[in-house]
Amino acid sequence: MPEPMPEAKSALSRVPVEITISVGRAHPTVSELLTLKRDAVLVLDRGVSDPAELYAGDRLIGRGQLEEIDGEGSGRLAVRLTEVTETDSPS
Repeated sequence: MPEPMPEAKSALSRVPVEITISVGRAHPTVSELLTLKRDAVLVLDRGVSDPAELYAGDRLIGRGQLEEIDGEGSGRLAVRLTEVTETDSPS
């Protein structure tokens, strides 16, 4: 496959990518889902101190710890990266 033109590489590098942060999974039965009401609690398969996982599409790209932002943007969540997974190098 031919190498992309420098302009194409530059344009691609500016394309935004959505990152999904996963803090855990719950495994309720269908019956339990049907009875959920406001203030119901779903127990996750991870603890509070366990790392969150970062995904680009369905690919795991890293792990990190959730943090609350101080100052401007106070009260918002952020993720401090603690691990970046290996990426596949092009051949």
